[in-house]
Amino acid sequence: MVAPQRDAHLEAMPLCYVSVDAAWRVTYVNAAGEAVLGRTWDELVGTDWWAAFPATVDSEFGRAYRQAVATGHAQTVEAFHPAPLDRWFEVRAVPLAAGGLALYLSDVTDRRLAQDRLALLARVGAELTGTLDLAEAVRRIPRLVVPELGEGCLLTVLDDEGRPRDLGSWHRDPALRDVLARYAAVRLPAMPAAAPVVRALAGQTVAADGADVLAAMPDSEAHGLYRTLGTPAVLAVPLPGRERVIGALTFLAGATPVDPLTAREVAGRVGLALDNVRLFARQRQLAEALQRSLLTRPRRSELGRIAVRYTPAAEAARVGGDWYDAFVQPGGGTTLVIGDVVGHDTAAAAAMGQLRSLLRGIAVYSDAGPAEVLRGLDTAMATLGVDTLATAAVARFERTPQDAAAGRTRMCWSNAGHLPPLLLRPCGTPVALPEGPGDLLLGVDPQSPRTESEVALEAGTTVLLYTDGLVERRGSDLDAGMARLVAAARELADRPLGALCDELIERLVQGRPEDDVALVALRLGG
Repeated sequence: MVAPQRDAHLEAMPLCYVSVDAAWRVTYVNAAGEAVLGRTWDELVGTDWWAAFPATVDSEFGRAYRQAVATGHAQTVEAFHPAPLDRWFEVRAVPLAAGGLALYLSDVTDRRLAQDRLALLARVGAELTGTLDLAEAVRRIPRLVVPELGEGCLLTVLDDEGRPRDLGSWHRDPALRDVLARYAAVRLPAMPAAAPVVRALAGQTVAADGADVLAAMPDSEAHGLYRTLGTPAVLAVPLPGRERVIGALTFLAGATPVDPLTAREVAGRVGLALDNVRLFARQRQLAEALQRSLLTRPRRSELGRIAVRYTPAAEAARVGGDWYDAFVQPGGGTTLVIGDVVGHDTAAAAAMGQLRSLLRGIAVYSDAGPAEVLRGLDTAMATLGVDTLATAAVARFERTPQDAAAGRTRMCWSNAGHLPPLLLRPCGTPVALPEGPGDLLLGVDPQSPRTESEVALEAGTTVLLYTDGLVERRGSDLDAGMARLVAAARELADRPLGALCDELIERLVQGRPEDDVALVALRLGG
């Protein structure tokens, strides 16, 4: 083979150029190619391509080269070339008229890393957007960044008193996940003041060699666990909140270092997400405290035992306007109230407080029956400009001497667009009372007529008033929810009143209600 001569045009080309003949021998490499491939002209020209770069034989590159030769059509491939290059390349393989290929190689590593960084940031943002549960956020975060940013990750969060706690961890190797979790449980007390995580909590981004981290760590359980993890290099990055650093991410490096720019960008999004979780948690606590402060304990009644329950929605933003009440009117009647203001926020909770107080005042002052109490509340809302909508049901229980002698209690109720009361007979048979003529909900038309219904109840009967959070579910109709309530009430009929209420809520919402749940129950005595 005649030794090829340098071509001025090819040498001036900034792109890596290599040619091979029909026998896959390298016939030319320009200066840019020597720089990219890490081989000189003398090392490459005349050698077998597959021998020089054996990793390409069964890779996407090799398949594209062979297809170009077989079809006579140019092929383009973009893939990662393993050692010794360890870079991303886009290669254009063009068949030559005399046989063989001309290969044009572009190093696209920086572009691919930028794309991967943007994809990682987008995934972190998408996964954490709308996550308002701290435990769920903590579980997700380390898993989102491994293995793109290292072999492992630990999440440290500062509590309200400024004390650091390792709350989450994840490792690429399943065999080391328990080791890393144990390391997270014991490492902080063993960390010196100059440790990367401690400095990151003070606002610094700190990279450290694994041997230096180990040398600075006291000989302890954490010391041994870190050895088991392979003594990795670390990058510790602060988590910025709106007003202060709220924690840190510690990345455990693998064969390649963790990119500090990407790590800081991820930490910025994670810090904002965790700050949102904390903010929503505080808002929920405030709203729930407001609601619970308004939902006072019921007054005792001579007619029987009263139980009340309130369970806020599992989602932080859904604390709202559900309420219950139970009191004795001046004439001696025991009155139960259940209501639900439209909306699920602190404004709904505030409106609920207004309506509850108005209804209670109207009922106690007027000593009126349920329909008149609801009519008075509707009028008061219009007169006072309480601009909200609400459903409510009011039930009044009275027992004359004749009723007492006969062992019965009269229940009179009125319903403003609310779910019907549920009766549980002493024999255990549940009965949903009819909804009546369908009176309007409150806040629509204060002139709308209000109607009453009456039923005689025997001793031992339980009356349950509840809000729709107990029975309504996404993807299921109300009839199905009512059927579940009736079935559960039948099975739990023999429980004490408090246990009955608790177990109904547990069975029907399973600890994570989609909406607030309020209920008030009366079990009539003899």
